[in-house]
Amino acid sequence: MRASRLSQHGRNRLIFTCYAISWAIAIWLPSGPAFAARSDSGEEQAVRLDAGQLLELAERAQKSGDFSIAEAAYRAVIADPVVEVRSEARFRLANFLMGQSRLVEAAVMLRAILDEQPQAQRVRLELAHVLDLMGDEAGARRALREAQADGLPPDVARLVDRYSAALRAQKPVGANIDIALAPDSNINRATRSDTLGTVLGDFILDEDAKQRSGLGLALRGQAYARLPLDSKMNLFGRISGSADLYGDGEFNDIALSATLGPELRSGADRISMEAGGLWRWFGGEAYSSAATVGMNFVHPLGRIASLRGNAGVALIDNRFNSLQDGRTYSASLSYERALSSRAGIGITLSADRQTLRDPGYSTWAGQATFFGYREVGTVTLVATIGYGQLKADERLLLFPEVRSDRLYRVSLGATFRNFRIGSFAPFVRATYERNKSTLEFHDYRKVRTEFGITRAF
Repeated sequence: MRASRLSQHGRNRLIFTCYAISWAIAIWLPSGPAFAARSDSGEEQAVRLDAGQLLELAERAQKSGDFSIAEAAYRAVIADPVVEVRSEARFRLANFLMGQSRLVEAAVMLRAILDEQPQAQRVRLELAHVLDLMGDEAGARRALREAQADGLPPDVARLVDRYSAALRAQKPVGANIDIALAPDSNINRATRSDTLGTVLGDFILDEDAKQRSGLGLALRGQAYARLPLDSKMNLFGRISGSADLYGDGEFNDIALSATLGPELRSGADRISMEAGGLWRWFGGEAYSSAATVGMNFVHPLGRIASLRGNAGVALIDNRFNSLQDGRTYSASLSYERALSSRAGIGITLSADRQTLRDPGYSTWAGQATFFGYREVGTVTLVATIGYGQLKADERLLLFPEVRSDRLYRVSLGATFRNFRIGSFAPFVRATYERNKSTLEFHDYRKVRTEFGITRAF
């Protein structure tokens, strides 16, 4: 019997049955899912609902407040073999989840649609809105750039321009974390040489001073809180951390930073200022601490590109070597451009100046990094290539030359959303690093591979 011919009593029975099976509705049959319902005579009858009827059932249940039934019906249609049908179900489910403030799950649903239908610009704009609500302003802006890179109708483009200008992170609190296993050929960035040339002759290096390989656990994450002060200003606090942990704790490297400051909005520009501290531990012992002050800004360049800048000053207290106490100054400028709804490129230029107690440790450094990403189905590929130089002010008394380095770095990574677990997806990344230095102590090669999980949207 078709659902449209059931009596009202039969419909109520059907809803009860659908509620009972709830999330177990996951296997789609060509003729539609079959449910067991009882007629007025008490006989059990099979009822098959097609996708349209399930969507109608979900909409009615949602309006009547039967949220478990609505979600179960939407998730049943997601298994439909027709991409347009399951995309419609995902989109409706995403809006349903947004209404329940389940933003992470909504973002996962919208990303799944874009993996199969990358030209669904309405979905991409909705994803930008969800990311903004989650506090990921950078991700929201990238989604807007991608949507406009493939072109939008003029009236829609103008609306998106106004939305982009008014965009501001709205989530009061949030956090994210990446976890990975990281085989590394050179965990201490040390030389492979057996000797170290000095003004007193060649010193023989012990094993601890030479290159060591290891399998580590890499952790990266941050948590933040945002307090609105008025329509154009927030007070923003953030705690960020990273850790590379190894079986041999002698090489554990842990860093933690905490900052607090105002976020300002001026037209489409975003400016933030922050002050805080940075702490680092190496081998289980306090290595250094620093008081920091910084400023960041974001400036849109048209509809498909943006400019981001950072500048900072740090006052360093090195616990291992007081000759490395002093100040550091840093600045960077990044340009990012969407090539299409599925690809983008960018470049980052950075400069650093260290003025430390011993001029031999004081340095000038600069680096250029090019990066690009491309989405291929449910896989996102990311490639980076970087080159940097470092020059010391003077030579250290022990070494015959002034330190001068050239650093090369190449990285290729991939995130696989088709193997998603909840809101997380596995990723793999391989990085090759080569530092050529006039001092053997700083001359090294390393290959690092990471296998981990990150967010799936």
